[in-house]
Amino acid sequence: MLTKIEITNFKSFNKKFTFDLNDTNEFKFNEECIKDGIVNKALVYGHNGCGKSNLGFAIFDLVSHLTDKEFVPHYYDNYLNADCNESYASFKFKFKFDNIDVEYFYTKSNYQNLISEELIINGKQFACIDKNKSTIFTTSAKGAETLKNDLGESNISIISYIAKNSILDKNKTNSIFYKFKNFVNNMLYFRNLKENIYIGFSQGGGDIGDDILKKDNLKDFETFLNNADIKCKLITNEIEGKKKIFFKFKNKEIDFFQIASSGTISLTLFYFWYQKLKNNDGVKFLFIDEFDAFYHHDVSRLIIEKLKDVTDTQIILTTHNTSIISNDLLRPDCYFLMDEEQIRPLTKCTDRELREGHNIEKMYRANSFE
Repeated sequence: MLTKIEITNFKSFNKKFTFDLNDTNEFKFNEECIKDGIVNKALVYGHNGCGKSNLGFAIFDLVSHLTDKEFVPHYYDNYLNADCNESYASFKFKFKFDNIDVEYFYTKSNYQNLISEELIINGKQFACIDKNKSTIFTTSAKGAETLKNDLGESNISIISYIAKNSILDKNKTNSIFYKFKNFVNNMLYFRNLKENIYIGFSQGGGDIGDDILKKDNLKDFETFLNNADIKCKLITNEIEGKKKIFFKFKNKEIDFFQIASSGTISLTLFYFWYQKLKNNDGVKFLFIDEFDAFYHHDVSRLIIEKLKDVTDTQIILTTHNTSIISNDLLRPDCYFLMDEEQIRPLTKCTDRELREGHNIEKMYRANSFE
């Protein structure tokens, strides 16, 4: 699981910006939101322009060089902070697998160009390179001794290079290395907007309607929409030899995607990914930006309740909706307040002892949190 990230000179983050998921309390409610002492379900609040989207892009910058997945480069335009004089951005990630700490540090001048990398597993350096000083990397990985360690002009990550070009010995350190690689390879980011673009686990856009029909989920999808107060009847019609989803009205049948509202399209996108999550299709980490941009607050609560049932995926959501700051859904150490300078859980934004019976939304509106 991801436990901490520090970002410097990336997009809107000038000075060091730290997001710590390790800072939890001993609350005795909604305990499923914490796993092994790490926040497993988090909601991030912040006004427009404070950097919530850039936080997600920073986390998923890993995907550009640690996986073979296609990337969406336009998300990473203006890579370096405009107010910083440094010529590179720096990232420090901390993870925990099988109760063992993994630290991954790197610097980049843009989303493609790696300058330095260092991977530390259980306090010991696993691999390291600084291309400002040398094209030669060092590694302590057992089984990688015969690898050519001069990368020359190649821009490949040493982590990917080691994983692709060696068969590492079976030991605990190498096992954690592969778990780290697998975690990053199975991270998913998407924006809950009509453009239907995602990063990580699966790339680009796709025909969600085809997926629903292929998996014979039309009736289940209809029930999902009805439970979200979108009362409808769905059927299939064949158009030019291809099945399509249609709304069934009393006198007409209309193509679903021609008239579905932005909110309905947003729910459809969520449904598509939720099927993969609940079927444990491998997503290890999920970041949904503006997850409820088109939802009524009752639907937002429904979505959170469903995501809480997905125990094997670490999930971070961003939102503007203060009506879902509630101990009925999560707990104070899982709600984070973000501005341009910092991000902190509610527990660190007040000197008061927070309890299950507190109305934390009312406290928020009363400016009880710094």
